[in-house]
Amino acid sequence: MNVHFIAIGGAAMHNLAIALHNKGYQVTGSDDTIFDPSKSRLENKGLLPEAFGWFPEKITADLDAVVLGMHAKADNPELLKAQELGLKIYSYPEFLYEQSKEKTRVVIGGSHGKTTITSMILHVMHYHDRDVDYMVGAQLEGFDVMVKLTDDNDFIVLEGDEYLSSPIDRRPKFHLYKPNIALLSGIAWDHINVFPTYENYVEQFSIFVDSIVRGGSVTYNAEDTEVARVVEASENTIRKLPYYTPEYTVEDGETLLETPEGPLPIEVFGKHNLNNLAGAKWICQHMGIDEDDFYEAIATFKGASKRLEKIAESETSVAYKDFAHSPSKVEATTKAVKEQYKNRTLVACLELHTYSSLNAEFLKEYKGALDAADVAVVFYSPHAVEIKKLDAVTHEQIAKAFERDDLIIYTNPDDFKDYLFSQDFKDNVLLLMSSGNYGGLDFDAIKGLIG
Repeated sequence: MNVHFIAIGGAAMHNLAIALHNKGYQVTGSDDTIFDPSKSRLENKGLLPEAFGWFPEKITADLDAVVLGMHAKADNPELLKAQELGLKIYSYPEFLYEQSKEKTRVVIGGSHGKTTITSMILHVMHYHDRDVDYMVGAQLEGFDVMVKLTDDNDFIVLEGDEYLSSPIDRRPKFHLYKPNIALLSGIAWDHINVFPTYENYVEQFSIFVDSIVRGGSVTYNAEDTEVARVVEASENTIRKLPYYTPEYTVEDGETLLETPEGPLPIEVFGKHNLNNLAGAKWICQHMGIDEDDFYEAIATFKGASKRLEKIAESETSVAYKDFAHSPSKVEATTKAVKEQYKNRTLVACLELHTYSSLNAEFLKEYKGALDAADVAVVFYSPHAVEIKKLDAVTHEQIAKAFERDDLIIYTNPDDFKDYLFSQDFKDNVLLLMSSGNYGGLDFDAIKGLIG
């Protein structure tokens, strides 16, 4: 099969391109710019375009399919040529569905936790040498690629993102997978540039539950009231299977999961991650892994990339970096780290970096998100606001939104770095939360800071 990728350099797109190349497909692609790690990975497979830019001459009648990435615009010259030739144009999720129509599709959805849960499931499968196809949004230990497609495997595990499918297909990705087995972990308003109201956002999850094939199942976090309401309101003829956070204790900085065989030390921590673990356990059991085998495997799971990643540690201090940026993720992560290190001072630093978090109207959703921290710091770059063409967010708006009198706020990257590197982190925990990089913070230098 001959497939061309428009915007091949995207995080998801380049992984799909490599997966198809590994499957024996003829793959070509274009993009206006490509950064690492995408660039190096494509180059290693001989898939990196010879020149950056859009080249309509690459689009010919010989192509069996064109896959269109979100980074491309609706007036992209290659897209217009493909439309002119009447070629089959797929969004990323549409193409994944085409590749998995004959498989049992396991789709993990939710505003938060989906990458971690998908990663847990794949870790357990890998541990027990169960070969499955998959698509996950993080690089996993022991896995070369983030997308794997075969002709032979019975199961495919898909991380179900609620963001849009392509510039010409405005449906959320997870509406297109038609799961046989689904999981819904949580609902907390996000992507306000696409879903301007809370009700509109929640509606996407109702559509997801209704898209599960008849006779299928949804395993859902019954502790999330919105998730429970959405699932229980669905009239789809599916099995509805609730899960709850398991019992656990924290002793001397170690989390012990209660199991039928007694307390089990695990590498991940925090109530939200234990809740994720419970969901992953039920999905693995649906896929033929018994409870004892799940516990044996999950004990060695260290977490998904960029999720509560330990970046430095000394005898008295530790530093974590986390991808958390939405209010619910920030609150859950902050609480988890404080619970794990009750006797240390927690310095939590949040960068407001996404479209939603930099929106003055959305800011109020962060109320209480940093309350578990002993010292709370918020950083944002006015330049990021300009790039996203938003109205400037003021110091006062941020202070009012978080409702914390002692909140420390920085808008200059150098001032934030000076603050950070002037602190004595003895007996402290440093938590850096962002989907950005704090205006160019050198994370390697944090290791020296922690000692």
